[in-house]
Amino acid sequence: MRFVDVNPFFFPYRGGIERRMDDLAKRLSEKGHDVTILTSRLPDTEEEEKSPSGYRIVRLKSRFMDVYNPPYVSTPGVLDALDSLDADVVNYNYRWAPSWNGALGRYSGPKLFTCHNMWGEGIGAAAKLSEFNDGRFMKKVLPSFSHVACVSRYVQKETIARGWPAEKTSFVPCCLSGEPETNTAPEGDYILSLGRIVKTKGLKYMVEAMKDVDSKLIICGKGPESKNLGRQISRLGLQDRIEMRGFVEEDEKNRLMDGCKFFVMPSLFESFGLAAIELMSHRRPIISTDVNGLPDTVGKGGITVPPKDPAALAEAMNRLLSDGGLREKMGELALEQAKSYSYGRFVPKYEKILEDVAAGRPTEPDLPE
Repeated sequence: MRFVDVNPFFFPYRGGIERRMDDLAKRLSEKGHDVTILTSRLPDTEEEEKSPSGYRIVRLKSRFMDVYNPPYVSTPGVLDALDSLDADVVNYNYRWAPSWNGALGRYSGPKLFTCHNMWGEGIGAAAKLSEFNDGRFMKKVLPSFSHVACVSRYVQKETIARGWPAEKTSFVPCCLSGEPETNTAPEGDYILSLGRIVKTKGLKYMVEAMKDVDSKLIICGKGPESKNLGRQISRLGLQDRIEMRGFVEEDEKNRLMDGCKFFVMPSLFESFGLAAIELMSHRRPIISTDVNGLPDTVGKGGITVPPKDPAALAEAMNRLLSDGGLREKMGELALEQAKSYSYGRFVPKYEKILEDVAAGRPTEPDLPE
């Protein structure tokens, strides 16, 4: 099977979508499929290359506007590139790049769409823009696709609620890149937050909660809200409790996840929560908000609280800080929950969906309860 996975961004840009694409490309290549990733050409990248795992990467010359994370991208020639690759099946992972949306909508070959993010996701003006974009996408682009793969059951339900046929959806979550290694590191003296520094992650409510939490908090990541978050920390006089470490390399990130007491994820939107299962795989519990697909992802591996509620966050953090036995118990449950998200379980299912779409036949129903 010749499979083309399409996203305007790929390595060296690193996010949840890009990591999932790499994970699936590796595994499908190992199973003998011819896999190509079609993406935009970021600075200092080759026009075409072959990954060590055997799949091909084709990059198209693009223009970027750094107004958000990821930046706005415009790419000519997407449709011509798709036609030249002559795929048996194409998967598209994005919906915020009009040049890519238009090309994928016009592409006449077999294709499916993977929905990674909540429909209408955003805050304030961004929410209105997101609703406009998503409404247009669902009306003008999505009807040309045969199937929608959803990263969580919640996203699947929302996709159906917006009018997409239920029988043309499937649940294919993000998974751990590999089997979790045994975490034998001693517990450190800090709480950890890890991810993009954007409004939808709800980090300002976590900072507000830290007024009532006597512990160190390390925040890792970068994004457009970094300066605002830093100013909030200074305004509240929390510089001695909260450290903003910025972007951290993979080794440092793993060391921090190994040693934290627990992880806090105060998101306002979260279709799935890849960072949650990654942290839980280190045998550490998580405090998260009960939004969208996050409660299903976390399961019994943590405590969920309402979004935008600093008092509830503080109460949950203090509860875990004061009870080492509870942290240990929840850490074990977190590890088991993380292990359930294994590509060994879901790659065969995804492979079958791709083959069904390529052959033009209905996929076996996979409906949410």
